[in-house]
Amino acid sequence: MGREFLDVFEAWAEKYDQAVTGHDDEYKAVFHHYEDILKNVVQKAGCFVLEFGTGTGNLTEVLAFSGKQVYGIEPSEPMRKQALKKLPAGIQVADGDFLDFPLPDFRIDTIVSTYAFHHLTDEEKGLAVTKYGRLLPTGGKIVFADTVFVDQNAFHAAIAKAKIQNFLSLAKDLETEYYTTQPVLKAIFERNGFSVSFTAMNEFVWIIEAVKR
Repeated sequence: MGREFLDVFEAWAEKYDQAVTGHDDEYKAVFHHYEDILKNVVQKAGCFVLEFGTGTGNLTEVLAFSGKQVYGIEPSEPMRKQALKKLPAGIQVADGDFLDFPLPDFRIDTIVSTYAFHHLTDEEKGLAVTKYGRLLPTGGKIVFADTVFVDQNAFHAAIAKAKIQNFLSLAKDLETEYYTTQPVLKAIFERNGFSVSFTAMNEFVWIIEAVKR
């Protein structure tokens, strides 16, 4: 994750939970069905979970209370502090990112993330998935929830719609971060030995479920 994105999350740490619960009109559509998105990721996860981009610990908390063994990775210190305030004792959230991270002391069977994978370029996404493929056993899963577009036309239409609605921060995010398309992700996962499917959760967010063959 680039320093510019990390700065955004460090500034957003104390207000993030308000945004995801629909208190920010500009991002309400992005976080629509937020709790259902978290539950869907948890339902698809195995028992031993590595989570990237824990943020304030919302997914981590649901994973832990669902009986999963979870180890979190989060590069933002303010976000880690917010997460540890709500998480059960013993849950670890380590400093790291999608490409450079420590490993837990248990064998993982699932890698999860919500609202974060788009901070990597497509090239970095490929490097990350290659690394995860080496960590996961056959049948192991990657379950990500993130903004993804069916194709480039859908991507450009979303930017245009945001500008028409005068959601200029949302439009800027879409234009400056590394949002990608389903064909690009499908190619990345398949060349690394994964079968992948996409499930729409709202206007922006899809569940990406990749199973190692």
